[in-house]
Amino acid sequence: MNVKLTEDQKIKVMNSSMLFEVMRQILLRENEIERDQEHFYIACLAANNRLLNIELIGLGAIDESLVKPMQVFRIAILKGAVKVIMVHNHPSLELRPSESDKELTDRMIQVGLVVNVKVSDHLIITPEHFYSFDDHGLMKVLQDSRKWVPPYKEEERIRKEALKIGKEAGLKEGKKIGLEKGIKKEKIKVAKKSLKEGLSIKLISKLTGLSIEEIEKLG
Repeated sequence: MNVKLTEDQKIKVMNSSMLFEVMRQILLRENEIERDQEHFYIACLAANNRLLNIELIGLGAIDESLVKPMQVFRIAILKGAVKVIMVHNHPSLELRPSESDKELTDRMIQVGLVVNVKVSDHLIITPEHFYSFDDHGLMKVLQDSRKWVPPYKEEERIRKEALKIGKEAGLKEGKKIGLEKGIKKEKIKVAKKSLKEGLSIKLISKLTGLSIEEIEKLG
């Protein structure tokens, strides 16, 4: 489920504290009953660390059996993200990562290497505090782990699935661009006709949404 971000929350994430503040606000939006469950989120980032979106992946006890790797990376690929940060809350207010938290992070790091989307951190949050795997050096330890390195056949399957998702994203973007070009073409037709009928450039601009410069080039 996509989490709606305010304009103030669409930030460049330069450190773990900045993302925690956004995630804290999101967690506090939930009612108290829902806050008593673990929420697992994925934050998608562009190459310049701009926050593209935040997606709620799952509710309940979070482990590698519940959170499927391609469920996470599908969102990242569709959004054009080059890196992701995993985030989940601990209703117990205990910030230390469990073995399950480490296992999940280890696995996601390895799948991220296969699909070329870096897992750069994992935050455990409460309404007041957070724990960053990266700040505590745990990401480096897990990146060096070989436990979840997929065998050749599994790696091949993951790559094919990622490629399919990428093609789907490309087709959607292509359709969007095609639609935008079609709309622009119709606006230009209307503008040309209006110029011939003697309407002012300012009025044509208001009617079509084209800029004055664009309309002047049609004359």
